[in-house]
Amino acid sequence: MRKNLAVFALLACASPVMADDFDTFGANGAELDAYLQCVPYAREVSGIQLYGDAYTWWEQAQGRYATGRTPLVGAVMAFRQTQNMPLGHVATVSRILDSRRVLLDHANWSPIDGRRGQIEKGALAIDVSQANDWSAVRVWYAPLGKVGTTVWPVSGFIYADRRAQPRPQVAMAPARKETSRRFLSAFAEFAR
Repeated sequence: MRKNLAVFALLACASPVMADDFDTFGANGAELDAYLQCVPYAREVSGIQLYGDAYTWWEQAQGRYATGRTPLVGAVMAFRQTQNMPLGHVATVSRILDSRRVLLDHANWSPIDGRRGQIEKGALAIDVSQANDWSAVRVWYAPLGKVGTTVWPVSGFIYADRRAQPRPQVAMAPARKETSRRFLSAFAEFAR
């Protein structure tokens, strides 16, 4: 029983769940190969240093990274958790095609060659939100050979530049017109 729960937890993490995904797994005695989850892949590709389940990334990013509703290359699209995707999902924007279409690089979305946990590059995501704000998307699903019919809720984009808030204005002394001799002498040996 414990092994079956562990298998379910691994398969459910950050991948869209379909009812028939698990029906035959236990019955045929299949063993689960090691595979990549979306979180470590997104962290590696984007440089965004967040940890934990994908659905927690949006909250974790607040105050640590800039966030927004505009896709940028290198940004992480943070999917909300749903009944069919209880741990959420994260994917990195690899290319912007137009205002409603981007390409994503992500892991553990589509089963590829019948196996979950694969890296998928250049997967099309289409903004289907009524407000054109990227709050709802449809995503390429390899078994269908096209964009899936499911509409997935998105919290927004997390940007890797870490500038979450505008920097506060700090009162500074008026700039000197002359560079001090002491400062210049510290670098004199490099000027030769």
